[in-house]
Amino acid sequence: MSAVPAENIPVAVETAALDARRLRRLQNVGMLCGLTAGAWLGAAEAPTKLVTLGLSPVVISLAMVVGVFLARWTLPALIQGTSYVAADLREAPHLIVWAVLAGCLWAVANTLTIFAVRNVGLSIAFPLWNSNSLLGILWGILFFQELRGADWRRWAGVLGGALLMFGGATALAVASAAQVPARDALRGVVAALSAGVLWGTMYIPYRKAYLTGMSPLSFITFFTVGELGMMGALALTYSGGLTPLVQQLSGARHVLFWLLAGGFVWVVGDLFQQYAVKYAGITRGIPLSNTNQLWGLLWGILVFGELRGAPHSVLAQVIGGSIVMAIGAGVIALSSVSRKEHLHWQDAALREGNRYGVDPEYTRARIAGEDVSTARRRKTWVDAVVVIGATAIIVGFALVARAPEISLRWGWALALAAASVAIVAAASTTLWKTTRFN
Repeated sequence: MSAVPAENIPVAVETAALDARRLRRLQNVGMLCGLTAGAWLGAAEAPTKLVTLGLSPVVISLAMVVGVFLARWTLPALIQGTSYVAADLREAPHLIVWAVLAGCLWAVANTLTIFAVRNVGLSIAFPLWNSNSLLGILWGILFFQELRGADWRRWAGVLGGALLMFGGATALAVASAAQVPARDALRGVVAALSAGVLWGTMYIPYRKAYLTGMSPLSFITFFTVGELGMMGALALTYSGGLTPLVQQLSGARHVLFWLLAGGFVWVVGDLFQQYAVKYAGITRGIPLSNTNQLWGLLWGILVFGELRGAPHSVLAQVIGGSIVMAIGAGVIALSSVSRKEHLHWQDAALREGNRYGVDPEYTRARIAGEDVSTARRRKTWVDAVVVIGATAIIVGFALVARAPEISLRWGWALALAAASVAIVAAASTTLWKTTRFN
């Protein structure tokens, strides 16, 4: 057996010093963030129903990505300030490349979800692309030593929950074939599952960033560069050039505000999902955030009237499949990280830090949800420019917006929106008290 490298020793000591109560609080925060992500990621998909008005899926996705771009720069500027982001990037500049790559994967996956919603509907497509958690579990085990050192009950919880989620997804795929022509159903199912594969792979850059120590608020600023660049290239290619794309956007100008707003909502959910990955790991955080399938089901059925008039057997498959998947996600999430497993996380963090020359103290502090620097970083004029500029763009689109001609139930929409706001308020308060959004 080879000797332990000398540079591993300091981190091992720091890992052992991490208080058990602190570790438990960080895990609880991660799980709460996962639940919050589920609510907001589910709500963010509601604007994709505009595809039923005849809008191009690529135009819808591009508009949402523009909203995502604005939000991913505005939220960090409001919460921590751009100076905080700059300090993070100085510590781990290599993560810029990984962030851009993750953004490219996200853009392609998001476009595929629009096609899926068009062909099989929101309530059915949602659980299918949430197969991303199955792939995420695999990457977490293979690359980041998650579940190493865990006892058999935790292994059984994670793997058993994964099987439940697979079974629920299968039931929903079968239900989709009964609602739309077989050709469209097949296309929708393939698009949704392909999106799941891309999003599952996207969690590799996520975990690399947060094991190293980077804050999600810093990671998402460059993540969105990849999103916007890739989405722009896809839109130009699919539309046949710049002129046709501009014409399509101009024709959809009255509903672009709602798509930008959907992008903002998505970023809130995605930000909490990233905190879930940071503090609960891929194997727990992603399945828990995939409770967005239930929120998607609620938005699809209660607000947009999907599955209205469907046979009872189809309703039973859709609702039953979603519940089984949710139970599977809950079983995975409740298989908490043991202290011994967390030591392996620290080993993976050390490996990442050594590979890229990151300060071990920076990595150690951030894994514990702390800031390596005690100096208070002040907001600058750059933050004001970012916030004012993004606000002006959103207001400009809002002034020309019209209510989309789509049937929905406003009472249920307001009720679901209020519930989502209450959840994010609770999670934000807890996250701030525990980690100061580090």
